[in-house]
Amino acid sequence: MLSLSRLTTTLLATFALSMGAAHAAPIEVTASFSILGDMVREVGGDRVTIQTLVGPDEDAHGFQPRPSDSRRIGSAQLVVANGLGFDDWMTRLARSGGYKGPIVIGSTGIKTIAMAADKHDHGHNHDDGHGKEAGIDPHAWQDVGNAQRYVSNIAAALIEVDPAGADHYRANAERYQGELKALDAEIRKALGSLPAARRKVVSSHAAFGYFAHAYDVQFLSPVGVSNNAEPTAKGVAQLIRQLRKEKVPAIFVENISDPRLSERIRAESGAVMGGTLYSDALSTAAGPAPTYVAMMRHNLNTLMAALTSAPPAR
Repeated sequence: MLSLSRLTTTLLATFALSMGAAHAAPIEVTASFSILGDMVREVGGDRVTIQTLVGPDEDAHGFQPRPSDSRRIGSAQLVVANGLGFDDWMTRLARSGGYKGPIVIGSTGIKTIAMAADKHDHGHNHDDGHGKEAGIDPHAWQDVGNAQRYVSNIAAALIEVDPAGADHYRANAERYQGELKALDAEIRKALGSLPAARRKVVSSHAAFGYFAHAYDVQFLSPVGVSNNAEPTAKGVAQLIRQLRKEKVPAIFVENISDPRLSERIRAESGAVMGGTLYSDALSTAAGPAPTYVAMMRHNLNTLMAALTSAPPAR
């Protein structure tokens, strides 16, 4: 049985801890979609609570905000968006909900890529990081080098909102940056081991331009940057002819896409169905891509398994 002095000491220690916890209430952060939410979680750790408006396996391109989403943002202390025209609705939603705090654009400072003029052109372009210039590909996180810039931007924003946690955020960002650098090197090494003729694939929509440019893989797609776009019959027929001509070995569906179009292209081109890639959203916790790092590694492993074993298209 505890003595009175020991009991008093224990109660005082417990009270001190509870008071410390009260003073260190987590920062409330709202992110536009699941990939950004995961990056915030990696940097913020236990000093943040995170809500994402577009969750796992959901398509941000077609997101229709609800009135409740506006209210949710209004209570946040930091809002994180991608920019580049991907989630312009986020800023409008925040302001309509009465949010007065900072909005960090994760893609600020990256070297952007223009939407391809044709299926082979990956031209470069630059904008102010807010999607104001037409023709910019918004899927910048598909290059792990760009993801490191996202992390730096998120860390700086968290430090601004919560200066007391600066050392915590810097340490988490440094650790995470190291993990991302190793992942980037892993992807480059694996895909670089394939001959150029094998580094050709078809995906559901044009979400992999940055991946293609960074890792020297050619991606063809029947649908443009928005997954809501409708491919024309002429465009699909042209793509199938191109697959046959270039002997593209594999076709991939995306977790946010209807697989029926990809299956039709596979059947008519003779290419192999290579599996599911994660482009604009993570998987659920039970899936193969619940974090950004797991997503990129899953995509790499899926690509390598198909491209090293699939026969070329007929």
